[in-house]
Amino acid sequence: MKIERIELYHVAMPLIYPWRTAYGEDAAIHSVLCRMISGSVEGWGESTPLAAPCYSPEWAGGVFHTVSEWLAPAVIGQEFESGDALQTTLSLYKGNSFAKAALDNAWWSLHSRMTGVPLHTALGATRDEVPVGADFGVMDHLDDLIEAVGTAVAEKFPRIKLKFRPGWDVPMLQAVRSAFPDDTFHIDCNSGYRLSDVTLFQTIDEFQLAMIEQPLQHDDLTDHRELQKLIQTPVCLDESITHPYRAQQAVDLQSCQYVNVKPGRVGGLTNAVKIHDLCQQAGIPCWVGGMLESATGASHCAALAMLDNFTYPADIFPSEKYYREDLAEVPLSLSVTKDGVPGVKAFSELPDPDSQRLQSLTIQKKFISS
Repeated sequence: MKIERIELYHVAMPLIYPWRTAYGEDAAIHSVLCRMISGSVEGWGESTPLAAPCYSPEWAGGVFHTVSEWLAPAVIGQEFESGDALQTTLSLYKGNSFAKAALDNAWWSLHSRMTGVPLHTALGATRDEVPVGADFGVMDHLDDLIEAVGTAVAEKFPRIKLKFRPGWDVPMLQAVRSAFPDDTFHIDCNSGYRLSDVTLFQTIDEFQLAMIEQPLQHDDLTDHRELQKLIQTPVCLDESITHPYRAQQAVDLQSCQYVNVKPGRVGGLTNAVKIHDLCQQAGIPCWVGGMLESATGASHCAALAMLDNFTYPADIFPSEKYYREDLAEVPLSLSVTKDGVPGVKAFSELPDPDSQRLQSLTIQKKFISS
């Protein structure tokens, strides 16, 4: 299909409650949305690198300019019959995974609509629903966290993820585990520690966590390998996996026992499927992460999560948890899976942004035509 027009929107979506992690705090989620048009059909992609280059080296303002000045002009007017073909063209430009993901995700949405094949099916999924977990950032008070976790446990979320950083670490974990001794938890360190903190992580072994997500530096593989040798709790890599090649290195080095896959962080759905496949061949389970996307981007994450090797409950959140009003026309809501736990079902139609909300939340925009 020929890409005839690309529209880019840098948006800021206000959160109900600030999202606090080891790398900082966000009061609004900054995303770049891409509308890709071929003939009379359009597809939308969303990439959410956040406002500042703290989660990764990329940030929404930079992604907007990278796509508008370099990537979009490289693909406009060209025909692409596969995500691989698009990625080959984009490979001239080094790194910039979130920027590439805006185009790649839009291409898959466009492809799904032009072929009439649901996105999850087009990606290779055999399921049409997946379980999801509950996530909690750093809160003002520990009592607030205990109350929130209690609600998630009562709602039968199959696992709970806790943000973990200096000052919100072992005492927090002790309080949560004491209140909920039998439930499945894991912690997400967002690169907040170093290998010299190994004693801390050996202490954490006693809490019987499902995993420790990205404990060490954001671009590291070798220190994670050493840490995994020294602790019992499985290590999960997130920020370190930015491309299928990096995932293959992690597998070869035995740097982790789980891989978190976020379409934005790895360059889009095309690369996300490749990472899923190579981890499946290596016997390493995966799960789909989220960046607090609107329902437009979260629907892509949901479709991806339905592939077979995404076996740990995904980070896909109902719109109402973080946004008073989702940017998308149709908000994302949870349902109950056949196993009786919260989950998401495949979208019969991918949700586009609401035009009025898009206009009100847009910081900058640019249109590129062939």
